[in-house]
Amino acid sequence: MAKILYGVHGIGHGHAVRALTIARHFPDHEFLFVSHDTGAAILGQEFPVVECPNPPTIIRGHKVDAAATLVGLLKVKSRSRGYLRRVLDLMDRFQPDVTMSDYEFFVPRAARRTGVPCLSIDHQHIITCSRHPIPWSQYPSYLSTSVAVASLFSRATDYLVISFFQPPVKPGVRARVLPPLLRDSVLARSPRQGDHVVAYQGYTTFKRFFPFLRAIPSPVMVYGFNEERTEGNLLFKKNSEPGFLDDLSSCRYVVFGGSHTLASEALFYGKPVISFPIKNAFEQFLNAFYIARLGYGRYFTGFKPRPEIIPDFEARLDHYRANIQTGAFCGNPEIYTLVEQFIRTKKLDY
Repeated sequence: MAKILYGVHGIGHGHAVRALTIARHFPDHEFLFVSHDTGAAILGQEFPVVECPNPPTIIRGHKVDAAATLVGLLKVKSRSRGYLRRVLDLMDRFQPDVTMSDYEFFVPRAARRTGVPCLSIDHQHIITCSRHPIPWSQYPSYLSTSVAVASLFSRATDYLVISFFQPPVKPGVRARVLPPLLRDSVLARSPRQGDHVVAYQGYTTFKRFFPFLRAIPSPVMVYGFNEERTEGNLLFKKNSEPGFLDDLSSCRYVVFGGSHTLASEALFYGKPVISFPIKNAFEQFLNAFYIARLGYGRYFTGFKPRPEIIPDFEARLDHYRANIQTGAFCGNPEIYTLVEQFIRTKKLDY
């Protein structure tokens, strides 16, 4: 049995769900998590968690609030000595054999200080470990996000990057890129084609989102607002993992922001997607960009989605579905093998 200290970025659900999926798969090992916010709440239901903040990304009005995000970063950085000491003391008491990180700030730094190997498992490092043929208009966001990922979240010794798109790794970069890690509840459902559409927004949305959804000529199951009500063709639903996955696995297509987790699950079920990535959130733009580039659906970067695009999108659903069938959207077996290898040998093979 190995003892594993696992740092998890706590904003949103994706990081914690991924880490929880890994920990559940290795019941013979002992996991202790470092997280905060939503991540701590999710992980704390099954595993011990020590709370420690991370630099946040603040979303308001479907765009990154750069000023608030910078203030949040400076607050964490101003107290970073104390937070790092908290994690170092935790390592001294817990004595981990290895550490792991899902886009977390302090655990990889503490691991470097103590010489304990650290495996990074996340999607964000796809930004820095590979090159991307993005539009020139996105280069300022690409460069600033690359600097942030490299300077804040790149202190691990090895990198396992999970992604529904798998571009080549840059020469000399110690990283493996594999298809997504899917939770067991996703794998337990078989896809089928119903008559409804699923829409999900995890953050505050833009004003024209609902008029756009109302223009869809199908029932739309709306998640992310934790409400139970009906408004025309829109059926707002309470947060429920079983209910959401039942609707997702049986829908016609998905309308969402740009979450890698939801994109991966939708594509695994063979569902085309329409993406409205959060403005200035480059990782979400990159996900949306590859959705269109690989022929899995469409994306729109403005705040005024035009309902007239719906007939054209629906006319191409069979085309999108055929393209999705050529992709690889479940990397669980290989990911588990590599994680076990890292726990055992304290390094990855490249």
